Amino acid sequence: MFSYELFWAAFKKDVGDWKFFVPRVAIRTNWGIIGRLGGAAMIIGNHRSNNHNHYTPCEQCPLRGRSCLREFNAEELAFVREFKVDELHVEPGASFLREGARSEQLYTVLTGWAFRYKMLDDGRRQILNYALPADMVGLQGALMHEMEHSVEALTPLVLCVFPRSKLWDLYTRFPSLAFDLTWLAAREEQLIDEHLVSLGRRTALERAAFLLLHLFTRADESGLVKNGSIQFPFTQQHLADTLGMSLVHTNKTLKRLFLTKAVRWKDRVFEIVDRAALVAIAGNDVPKRRPRPFI
Repeated sequence: MFSYELFWAAFKKDVGDWKFFVPRVAIRTNWGIIGRLGGAAMIIGNHRSNNHNHYTPCEQCPLRGRSCLREFNAEELAFVREFKVDELHVEPGASFLREGARSEQLYTVLTGWAFRYKMLDDGRRQILNYALPADMVGLQGALMHEMEHSVEALTPLVLCVFPRSKLWDLYTRFPSLAFDLTWLAAREEQLIDEHLVSLGRRTALERAAFLLLHLFTRADESGLVKNGSIQFPFTQQHLADTLGMSLVHTNKTLKRLFLTKAVRWKDRVFEIVDRAALVAIAGNDVPKRRPRPFI
């Protein structure tokens, strides 16, 4: 089990007294459109770091209190409140982080879905992973100065904005939050590992079953599943680009999966009818992991 609590306990034990441990888009502000680079829109706040009236205060964050996320203590919450400098509103289809670009910010998804992807020179796309509420994006670009992949909004997206320039303060002043950031990076590595296994060894039917099981479980943890069902925002083309298959092959594979009666998917509303059967097809279950950190 990939347990945050167990890893955090081990980390504190290893470091000793951890309390003293130091180690194309239209952009619109509150004053209107300030630039255009393409088809979708991004809206930002006023960038006044001491004015929190124009975006969600951390104390009122809708993610807080969810059983899948750990609680901040008072000192951590106060620091994160100052760490957050703005909110970014992104329309579906906008790539707010681009491969090869330098990123001065990292983001936490407050609401909505996004996906990470890489493009080949001939236009073929590989979707690497999906970002849901409480997931962090942009850490790679913030630490390595250049993005190795792009991130696109799949739905209307609200992002908490954190400046790269304040990362060192987080690492030196709050080792608990530094550990959280490291944990999130390790979790991303684990998700990519599973995706690589799917692309390399799972059959087409196993890939589709595992991906849908994986996304349903993550959505359930994020509180997006209602009455056992969810309206997935992605299309079969997104699935094809995730699974590394053609659209025709993906369509045929999904039809085979539907014939098993393990899942039901109509008008984008997805429901797991028989989880045991779906797990058997996928070859692996996707256990819920609680609690986990977020910034």
